[in-house]
Amino acid sequence: MVQDKKIKQRMLTGAGLLLGGILLVVILIRISAGPLPTPAPPPAVPEKPVIHYEFGIPTDSFRQEIAQIKPNQFLSDLLLERGISYATIDQLARRSKPIFDVARIKAGNHCHFFFLHDSVSTLKHMVYEISDTSYLVYTFGDSLQIRTGEKKVQIKEAVVAGEIITSPWNAMLDMKVSTHLAIELENIYAWTVDFFGLNRGDRFVIYHQNRYVDSTYIGIGKVFATRLTHGGRDHYAFLFTQDGIESYYNEKGENLRRSFLKAPLKSYRISSRYSNSRMHPILRIRRPHHGVDYAAPQGTPVFAIGDGKVVKVSYDKASGNYIKIKHNSVYTSGYMHLVKRPAHNVGDYVKQGDIIGYVGMTGYATGPHLDFRIWKNGHTVDPLKVKAPPVKPVKQALRPRFDSIARIYRQKLDQYSDNSLPIVSR
Repeated sequence: MVQDKKIKQRMLTGAGLLLGGILLVVILIRISAGPLPTPAPPPAVPEKPVIHYEFGIPTDSFRQEIAQIKPNQFLSDLLLERGISYATIDQLARRSKPIFDVARIKAGNHCHFFFLHDSVSTLKHMVYEISDTSYLVYTFGDSLQIRTGEKKVQIKEAVVAGEIITSPWNAMLDMKVSTHLAIELENIYAWTVDFFGLNRGDRFVIYHQNRYVDSTYIGIGKVFATRLTHGGRDHYAFLFTQDGIESYYNEKGENLRRSFLKAPLKSYRISSRYSNSRMHPILRIRRPHHGVDYAAPQGTPVFAIGDGKVVKVSYDKASGNYIKIKHNSVYTSGYMHLVKRPAHNVGDYVKQGDIIGYVGMTGYATGPHLDFRIWKNGHTVDPLKVKAPPVKPVKQALRPRFDSIARIYRQKLDQYSDNSLPIVSR
């Protein structure tokens, strides 16, 4: 056993010496052969060319030309100049009509023309920009193809804060921002603030969206929240959706809009409706009747359809005794043929449901009735078609969500202090 062990040890020792010798020989050969060759780099993968698209057209494949529509210029004028035949233009007009009537192209809008890089510079595509976001593409070839497209609109949040010197409109002009913000401000507060009574030094902050196409500003988007400081009091408005309807609410969750009464009388019969051509019962000629006649017994109380300021109390040969009430910067109502001159004076404020007069038949009238009229932005509208806006407050079940949104909006508005005005963030 001892002898066997010794034999095994000698064998292992011999094998180790042999292996070491072999490794030494290999190393010496490697050294004599010089350094290993550097492996060749992998073959370069050619980069894919970047293709630029505009209106879904690979612009690098074409020569492009842009033209602005001139007054009294027709699409046919532009196409004839660029080699398109009368027959193709006629086909284009007929096939395009269900989508867009080419006779309605507007001066100032742009047309884009894409020409092939051939010997005659053949027109392949024409694009007409209908608006800031929509366009038409006409593709010429063996067959005429027409498609519509929409540009991607980028939305950015912004804040405008300023001081009123003469009016919100002029403040926006001075700050070089969209005057549509002034219109939105008046619409939001139309029922709660008299914009004709704004004073120098009143202030506003508007948190809203700006819309861009290809980095070009195209107008405002939604107005999320506003703060109007008038007469030393802050009036807040927060956009909130309830029952699928977006409206503005104050910090108490009250709707900033106010509804009108359905009618200025409790008991009545409609004897004549709004019309652009009605046979006058006394004059016997056709003329516009831009109001609604409510037939009712003489002395029937007439109610103000909404809160407002009396702007006129008078008498004339046609209307008899009448009164006009301005409800906000948008709506004014009028009540004619009253039995006697109303007791209210110009400048008085009335509440919805206040009695402002009584049905009579003064002026041109064949019987006792009330001629009731509504003006919207200075133009008469059909009183029966005026849609009273929603006036419900935020539902109790929705108050936690509303309060959370209003708190975020208010923090956004209140970070703009008086000494930081004016400011425009884009």
